[in-house]
Order: sequence, then C-alpha cells, then structure tokens
Amino acid sequence: MPLFEQINQDIKEAMLAREKVRLEALRSVKKEFQEVLTAKGSTGELTDDKALSIIRKLLKQRSDSASIYKENGREDLAQRELEEAEVLKTYLPQQLSAEELHPIVVAKLQELGITDVKQKGRVTGVLCKELAGRADGKLIGEVVEAVLESLN
Repeated sequence: MPLFEQINQDIKEAMLAREKVRLEALRSVKKEFQEVLTAKGSTGELTDDKALSIIRKLLKQRSDSASIYKENGREDLAQRELEEAEVLKTYLPQQLSAEELHPIVVAKLQELGITDVKQKGRVTGVLCKELAGRADGKLIGEVVEAVLESLN
C-alpha cells in the first residue's frame, strides 16, 4: 500500500481509537502531502520516496521545536512534540546505527582513496546521498570523522 493511502487509513484508525497525539501527527503529514499534490507544477502523484522525505522533514521540525521548548522551560509542549515525533518515526525505514555505518564508511573511504580528515566533507556528502533515509547525516559525519582520525 502506498504511504499516502497508509496515512489515510491510519488517520481513520486513530480517530476511532481516539488517539489524539497520533491523529494530530498524521493530520500534519496528510496536510503536507496534500500541499505537494496540489502545488503548482505538480504531476498529481506522490511517490513513496517523496512522502518519506516529507515525513523526515516533519520529524526534524518536531525535534527542533522540542529543543526550543525545552530551552524556554515549556516541558509540556516539548513532550507533545516528542510524542508526535515518535509517531512519525514509525513510518520511516529502520535507521543504521554507528556500528552498522562503520564498515560502510571504511569501504567508501577505500573506494574513494581518502585518508585525510580535510576531505571529510567529500565522503560525508557521498554517503549522505547513498544512505538517504537510512542514516542521519550528523551521525554519518561523526562516523566518517572517527574513522579518518583512527587512520591518522
């Protein structure tokens, strides 16, 4: 089932189950999907890849908002954002851990012939494109830096 249809189905289930947080999170996803579908120049189709990128964007927004709320002493609002973020995470593919990334990074460094920390950005950029959606860019950068530092 395409992700767009899955979200619609899950909205109905959340309504019936009276799951307020889940319902709000899913409605925000559907709103973003609708905006993409009806945007000027849109083909009227929403691929799962595009849908996943929208969900990742919303997840990052929730995380950023939660951080800001915590800084300003609004734990109640921060908690709400984090709960919605957890709902969004269920629609994303399983993320790679640092341990799983390590051999991928080592292989890519060997493939590109990079041993200098100064070229970290080049490797990180390539890996971020290849692992889009499967690993966080910040984590990729940290693993690349750690591997390069261990080589020198």
